This record gives sequence, structure tokens and C-alpha cells, in this order.
Amino acid sequence: MPQFLDRLPETRRPRLWLTLLCLLLWLPGFFTLPPGDRDESRFAQASRQMVESGDWVRIRNQEEERNKKPVGIYWAQAASAEVLGAAGLPVQDSIWTYRIPSALGAWLAVLATFQFGRALVGRRAAFLGAALLASAVLLCVEAHIAKTDAALLATVATTMGLLGRAYLSPDTFTRRHAAAFWVVLGIGILLKGPIGPMIPLLTGITLLVTDRRAPWFRALRPLWGLPLALLVCVPWLVAIGVATEGRFFAEAVGHDMLGKVGSSAEAHGAPPGTYLLIFGLTAFPGAFLVLRAIPGAWKARLQPATRFLLAWAVPNWIVFEAVSTKLPHYVLPVFPALMLLGATWAMDPLRRVPPRWLAGLGWLALLGVAAGLAVAAPAVFWLADHRVDGWSLLGIPFAAVLAWRVLHHAREGGWARAGLAAVLWAIPLQWVVMQATLPRLEAPWVAPHLAAALDRAAATVPGGVPRGRVGLLGFHEPSAVFALGTPVRLLDDGAEAARFLGEGRARGETRLLAVEAREQPGLDAAAAAAGERLEVVGSVEGFNYTRGRRVLLRVIRLGA
Repeated sequence: MPQFLDRLPETRRPRLWLTLLCLLLWLPGFFTLPPGDRDESRFAQASRQMVESGDWVRIRNQEEERNKKPVGIYWAQAASAEVLGAAGLPVQDSIWTYRIPSALGAWLAVLATFQFGRALVGRRAAFLGAALLASAVLLCVEAHIAKTDAALLATVATTMGLLGRAYLSPDTFTRRHAAAFWVVLGIGILLKGPIGPMIPLLTGITLLVTDRRAPWFRALRPLWGLPLALLVCVPWLVAIGVATEGRFFAEAVGHDMLGKVGSSAEAHGAPPGTYLLIFGLTAFPGAFLVLRAIPGAWKARLQPATRFLLAWAVPNWIVFEAVSTKLPHYVLPVFPALMLLGATWAMDPLRRVPPRWLAGLGWLALLGVAAGLAVAAPAVFWLADHRVDGWSLLGIPFAAVLAWRVLHHAREGGWARAGLAAVLWAIPLQWVVMQATLPRLEAPWVAPHLAAALDRAAATVPGGVPRGRVGLLGFHEPSAVFALGTPVRLLDDGAEAARFLGEGRARGETRLLAVEAREQPGLDAAAAAAGERLEVVGSVEGFNYTRGRRVLLRVIRLGA
């Protein structure tokens, strides 16, 4: 095994090995995890409506405009559904269809980290850095979620890799390289607006201040490069501005972006230092190497490659810490730089020994998180479903073996072997969490169970009940809309729900209503006032994890 780990970074097919690693890490749960609340289901639903309506300009969630993010990820997800549909696969309503762009983006980010990292840190360290990125908990999670961040990381890793090449060797940076930089930057704008350009911009400003010269800037050829980037994104920006009469920019910039900078949007506020506090989890298992690398990287900051990686990571991290709204995935764009720094330290035979307290934090980040994940899997089953699950207990021996192998290699001074061992033993731990635990829970996945209950109720009605004749009262989570389909009706109160059912009777059609228990009294009062009798034909219990409370939903129709 030690010989295999030593030879792996020198393999003649590094991209093939990295691709295999990505598959082993990310396939668990990819097809079996139900739609998540709330962002994933919102993105997937809006993309599905693009396919259904044929409108590839406006972004909608049912009848509501979704003016938050640019169109790039919706196009990618809708294209995924279209291609699979054209291939004869009826998967337009399957959530994994819309996760494919995220998985592809994560994979491209890993390959770009290796491809461009070779010029920065050498081939062996680039391979280890890419492997650490592939196994990072944060990227593993984002590869499973149908939203922007994994795809954005692909553009960031590519643009920053090209920028690093221009920084190290501006004389060999060709027009083709410059064109690729600006085109990918434009794609990044289409994916998440200003975040894509912000990373190279802050990096460039930092390098300009520290170096007091910027030959790399001329190598980028901005005079024609910037118009090229705008050419990629401006046509849609103009189209959406016209289609929404300017509402997209007012809401996306004025509410969504500036709101997150100045205040904690959607109760996601946290103080500065939060990302540092959770780094051991988000960057697991590679965090223990990154933390050890910090003193040596700072000591070697005069070396061009190290200076570039620090300029990539440090100022952008500070900005993310300063923003009021904080979500774990915000710092993902700096992870390639951090993993390359950690890999460089591990591969360096003259590596600087970190202070004991920092080394201790590194071990805590590795061993503590491994133990936490192993214990969390069976604990979640007990807390959510009140049962013990044998498969989830497998995480405990896997975490123990991971700790044993990493400590063994570290004691022998084989820090690169320790890093690769951590990556490889993270695979079965990932399987326990993402395949054996989360998809097999019952309580958190309310929407799929609700869809099944409505299907059972509809089966008792001659001719069935189309989704346009189904209403939701009190449970408006995006996962329910995705699970039930675009035509489902979201009702505001008991009076509106009673009218919805009554209108169905007047038209001679059966309608179904799923009502959350807290809204039941209002519905009962409105139905009694209208002289209608309600009949319960099904029920679903579960846990609404976005609100942190148990829910009971009853499926109701009007009685005879």
C-alpha cells in the first residue's frame, strides 16, 4: 500500500485516476437523494419550467419570477433534461437529471486544479491537491446539489489557472490562452454574476500591490478580452432586462446581492471567523494538511507560485468572512488554492514544521470530523426516524481505519501518503453518509411521501386527479412543488383552500388538498361555513428540516 500511494501521483494517466476518484466519491447518493429544500428544488423547478415552456430567457418558479441568479445554471440543467429526454429517458421529473451540471462542474474543477496546478506546484503536488479537492466534504456535497456553486468552481479553477500561468510566464501566454480566460470568465458571470470575476480581480489587485508591476496584465490582452467576456453574457442580460422590464437587475443586484453583503439574508448571518471555525468540516479530509502548510506558505511568500496561491486565497477569504450573509459554500472558490498549498507542504522534503497548536488543530480537523461523521450517521437515524440502522454504524470502523492509516503514514514522515490515505479512506465514509444514511431516512423527505400519498388517493378516483387539481395548504416547500409538478396550486389560507375544493365540485371534478395540521382549524371553519364536508383520504408525517419542526399533512377531498 505505501508503494502504491508513492507511485500514484506519478501515474501516466492522472486524469483517469482523478476521474475514477470523483466517481467513487460522488456517485453515492447522487441518484437516490430526494430533492432538497430549498435552493436545489427551486433551481431544478425553474429549469424544468424552461423545458416545459420553451422560454429560455425568463426564469420562473411556477408563476413567480426568480430574479436572483443569472441564467447559466438553468440553461445547463435544462439542457441536461433535454438531452436525456431526446435519448428516450423519461427523467425530466427526476432530480438527478438537474444535478448532472453540478457533478460535471465539480469534475472539471478537479481536472483544472491538476492541469494548471502542475505549473504552480509541480505534477506530484498538483495531483495530491486535486485529489484533496475532490474529496473535500464541501465539494462532495455541492456535486450532489442542483445549483450553481460546483459549476462556478469549474470556471474559477480554469480562470485562476490561466491567470497563474500568465503570472508565472507572461511571455509564453498566448492569444489562445487569453481568449480562453475571458470566455470562461464570461461563462462565470452567466453562472453567478460578479462572484466569478471577483476572484481573479481581488487576486490581481493583491499581486499588483505586492509586486508593484503587472506584466501578466498585458499578457491577458484586456483591450479585446473584456469585450469578449461581455459578448458571452451581455445578450442574455439585455434580453432578461427587456423581458422583465428591469425587474431582474433591481431584484438580483439590489435585493439578493447587496442584501447579502449588508445584512444576513434569509437568517443566514454569522460573525467573521465562521468559515475558519468550520474549515475542518468543509475541507475534510484535507484540512489537516492545509493547516500545517500555513506557516511554510507564508514564509515562502516571495516565491512566485506560493505568492500567487496566497493572493488567490487570502483576500477572497477575508471578503467572504466580512460579508454578513454566510453559507458554507461561499468560500468554495478558494479551495483549489488551499489544497494546492497543503499538497505542496506534504510533498516538500524540507517542509517547515508547524507550531504544535496548529498541528493539534490539524489533527482535530481530521480525527474529530471523522469521528463526528461516523457518529452522526446512526445518530441522525435515531433522532429523525427513532430507529437504529445497521448500515449507518459502518461509519465507525471506516473512520477508525482512516485515522489509523493516516497516523501511521504521518509518524513515518510520509505526509503525502497520509494525505492520499485520507482521501481513499474517505470514500467508504462518504458512502455511509451519502448512500447508506441520508437517502434511507424517512422523516426529512416529506415531499416524496406526500406525492406518494396523493397518488394513492388519486388512484381511487375514476380517471385520476391531475396535478392541476391538487392544492397545498401550509406546506409550500420548494421540494413539494418539484415532487408534485408545476401545475400544483399553493393556497394561502383555509378560506382559499375551501373555495379551491368547492370550485372543483361546481365543475364536476374531484380535487385533492394536502393541508398541514396547523392550518386544519381554519380549513374546517371555512368548509363548515360553506356547508361542505371534508373527507381525509391519507396522511403523511415527517420533519421539516428547513423550519426545524415536525409536520403532519392530511390529504383531503370533499365528502359526498
